[in-house]
Amino acid sequence: MKCYVATCALALAAAGIPAMGAEFDGSRLLLCANVEAADCAPGQNCAARLRPDDIGAPAFFRIDFDRKMIVGPKRTTSIASIEKSDRQLLLQGAELGYAWSIALDTGTGKTAATLVDRQDVFVLFGNCMAMP
Repeated sequence: MKCYVATCALALAAAGIPAMGAEFDGSRLLLCANVEAADCAPGQNCAARLRPDDIGAPAFFRIDFDRKMIVGPKRTTSIASIEKSDRQLLLQGAELGYAWSIALDTGTGKTAATLVDRQDVFVLFGNCMAMP
């Protein structure tokens, strides 16, 4: 009986894995939080372990895949391209003289983002969750 219960528990756990990943496959509205930031310039070490507001990034933003928009508290910007793979979504766009990219892990909802112009690169790390 113990073997049967363990097998059923394992099967149920495995069955839930794809459902969790579906939260981050581009089909749901996401609420994301920038957690850590870095500021990099040519010829200098990156200033790491900054807070997002130290570089002017919002603490929270939404990714609206249906409207192809990134929505922050002060600005909204269009997503110019979305590339999907088994493990990540790559989102790209441009605004205020910066090109930006967001890599979203489709299994965990973790993000890595860059904003770049000819003089600076800003790097942000964060997490997303699906909105109801």
